[in-house]
Amino acid sequence: MKEMVVGSDVGRRATPPPPPPPQALLERLKDYGQEGAFAMWDELSPEERDLVVKDIESLDLPRVDRIIRCSLGSQSYPLPAVEPVPEASVSTVEERTPEERERWWKRGLKAISEGKLAVVLLSGGQGTRLGSSDPKGCFNIGLPSGKSLFQLQAERILSVQRLAAQSTDARAAGIVPIHWYIMTSPFTDEATRKFFENHKYFGLETDQVTFFRQGTLPCVSGDGRFIMETPCKVAKAPDGNGGLYAALKSSRLLEDMAMRGIKYVDVYGVDNALVRVADPAFLGYFIDKGVTAAAKVVRKVCLHMFTLDFLIQVANGLEKDSIYHLAEKKIPSIHGYTMGLKLEQFIFDAFAYAPSTALFEVLREEEFAPVKNANGASHDTPDSARLMLLRLHSRWVVAAGGFLTHSVPLYLTGVEISPLCSYAGENLEAMCRGRTFHAPCEIAF
Repeated sequence: MKEMVVGSDVGRRATPPPPPPPQALLERLKDYGQEGAFAMWDELSPEERDLVVKDIESLDLPRVDRIIRCSLGSQSYPLPAVEPVPEASVSTVEERTPEERERWWKRGLKAISEGKLAVVLLSGGQGTRLGSSDPKGCFNIGLPSGKSLFQLQAERILSVQRLAAQSTDARAAGIVPIHWYIMTSPFTDEATRKFFENHKYFGLETDQVTFFRQGTLPCVSGDGRFIMETPCKVAKAPDGNGGLYAALKSSRLLEDMAMRGIKYVDVYGVDNALVRVADPAFLGYFIDKGVTAAAKVVRKVCLHMFTLDFLIQVANGLEKDSIYHLAEKKIPSIHGYTMGLKLEQFIFDAFAYAPSTALFEVLREEEFAPVKNANGASHDTPDSARLMLLRLHSRWVVAAGGFLTHSVPLYLTGVEISPLCSYAGENLEAMCRGRTFHAPCEIAF
């Protein structure tokens, strides 16, 4: 009888060791102190190894390293002094005369009719705090019309285009489209594009809307090392609303604007239900002052206007300086949520590069109704924004000679006027004088 050999390796094949990471990529990571991105290489499947290699290769490592080093190093620098804007470059509500406003309005309409204005929408945010995973611009704040924030803004652009075409000097030229550049994020890009397609661009021409994506940057630990979200993916986050400048440059949209003959760029955020997109009065004031940058302001809040030449200067300057703000946040990682740093730039970082700036004050109840928090919060909710719009439009109706009836207290309701009927309360007499409207309702053609 044959003896059995216990524990023999006869007939077994030894498992070959996994192939090492690509040598050239590993050496590049070592140059920047980021070789920890391959720390779990041996435990990954072949498919996962491909994923982590592609993820690392998608990063512009020299640029990311420069941003990390400059941003971490800048924390010990004193903040640059901010010079106050000269009083001559500040237009307050109280001091503004009707004649000035009329002059600025006409000047702005003239520039729009000549195709010199572009509008840039910052639309990278999701409606998470509103209880929605959709892009925030898709949100319906509960108006009688049921219109989304995107639709309200698109119709204001249509309204301004028509006003510019009807202005005395522009009638022969007809309507000149205002080009709308919409900055999305990796989280909102596809859904935003589909929303516009499904709604036929809200009446705009498809070729007057350009979508482009905000950039992302790796999230890092306090010593600047990449945080791994999974064993095969670096944790990343959007680079802040100031990422606009880098995104315009990398997408070559600054050249696109120049090719279109654009001289002025109106920049605003999506979550303001009362935002006056492409405001002719603000544009006319900006041109009149001859400055490179301006902010339309209510207390503690800005919307922005820039010359295209200044935007090009800012994009180049911010990229060269590579200093980002550090936001300490909980970052999803292979070890669960861990404290780390997100690298962000802010829209107002541009003003440090501005040789001349102007401020244009507006009334909060006329132009600023933010939509940031879910209903039930103390401020900036869909309900508060809706009521601000309904009350403003009710005042427009009364000023135009109309009357309101209501079955609930008027401070809880009002009427909505389609932007296609009036941009800022103008030209309503023929529609409203002597007529009675029952609130809530929409007044449209």
